[in-house]
Amino acid sequence: MSLASRERAALIDLLEGLGPEAPTLCEGWQTRELAAHLLVRERRPDAAPGIVIKPLAGLTDRAMRHYTGKPWAELLKLLREGPPPWSPFALDAISDRANAGEFFVHHEDVRRGGPGWQPRQAEPHRDAALWKLLRRGAGMLYRRSPVGVVLRRPDGSEHTAKTGERTVVIVGEPGELLLHAFGRDAVNVEFEGGPADVAALAASRRGI
Repeated sequence: MSLASRERAALIDLLEGLGPEAPTLCEGWQTRELAAHLLVRERRPDAAPGIVIKPLAGLTDRAMRHYTGKPWAELLKLLREGPPPWSPFALDAISDRANAGEFFVHHEDVRRGGPGWQPRQAEPHRDAALWKLLRRGAGMLYRRSPVGVVLRRPDGSEHTAKTGERTVVIVGEPGELLLHAFGRDAVNVEFEGGPADVAALAASRRGI
């Protein structure tokens, strides 16, 4: 089973146990809205671009309301069914590349939505896949940083996400680094750099 499939299944199981009104790390979203977002993304290609393109956000909002208005059990059923045959995400090659990070991050958004969360234990296969995703996308995710950013795993492996006259090194496991790159602050990482540079990075917008 691919990482994307495993994260999808684990996330849906967690959603089922928590219900539609549990908190998430996504500002303004409870679990119902997060589930609706995932359905819009893979079932409404006409509306999904509005997730990142502001002029199209109205269409995305209408699609979100369509799904949030459905019974919770139906939302989970649709998520378990996966993308319909006509969706680009129905193709394994696309799903594995585009969904692994998506479902990992949103799984953690739910896991860490309330107090008392703990980072997951290391898992070599998963961590290798997430590190590969991070190396591929870190430049875009940290493009707004006012300082250089270097990502470092505990084993010493490094990737330069952005160069700059001053640099902040972020140290953590691949999953924690990926979550930080996507703008999450509920992460288990350490920062190496001048206090002003670390603060500047923290104040900058991260993610897509």
